[in-house]
Amino acid sequence: MIQLHDLSLGYGSRTLLDPSSTTLAEGELTALIGRNGTGKSTLLRAIAALNNKYSGTILIDGSPLSDLSPAQLARRLAFVNTERTRIPNLRCRDVVAMGRAPYTNWIGRLSDADEKIIADSLQAIGMADYADRTMDRMSDGECQRVMIARALAQDTPNILLDEPTSFLDLPNRYRLVELLGKLAHDHHKCILFSTHELDIALRRTDRIALLADRRLRNLPSAQPETAQLIQTTFDLPSL
Repeated sequence: MIQLHDLSLGYGSRTLLDPSSTTLAEGELTALIGRNGTGKSTLLRAIAALNNKYSGTILIDGSPLSDLSPAQLARRLAFVNTERTRIPNLRCRDVVAMGRAPYTNWIGRLSDADEKIIADSLQAIGMADYADRTMDRMSDGECQRVMIARALAQDTPNILLDEPTSFLDLPNRYRLVELLGKLAHDHHKCILFSTHELDIALRRTDRIALLADRRLRNLPSAQPETAQLIQTTFDLPSL
């Protein structure tokens, strides 16, 4: 669970978010949407402790973010950014194994239990057959799935993703968001991802976190009022 209390964001003299409060619950997939420049990535990075230019309080599973050590946070929250991993000779299983770093000993030795979690994570995202394939021989969509498997292997109750559907074709965008929903529901995780895909967000998620006019609104995706608000915010025809 992620809780924001009177959180405000900005940089320089520009304010991106006026004091806002909301709760992102476990077992739900939430899409973070907003126009370009409204602060979606800034908000995700603040929650991931990668940006301290905010005021207010961020709670991760009930504990203030500021009180958590990097090791403690790594066991509570995983972050998947937009970078593409294309290192030759780096196998998928090796990338996913990095997710076990918060739990291994000082030399990074993997236990049998760690190996099982790695295998189960690849299986959960449908990439078990790709375990020994190298990342430079895979498509963007396949690589993105592997990065999600790494976050799953990290075994955290909360996962953040910044634009995970970028550079994917439309069918794979739907498949990826459906996968995130399955992970949230089946593994009881709190998953928040930013996206520009408004139709996918409305049809494939549980909730919408709308960042607009320096406000953050947490809305149920299925309600007609949510679609109407998004239509007005983005100046769109009926969705």
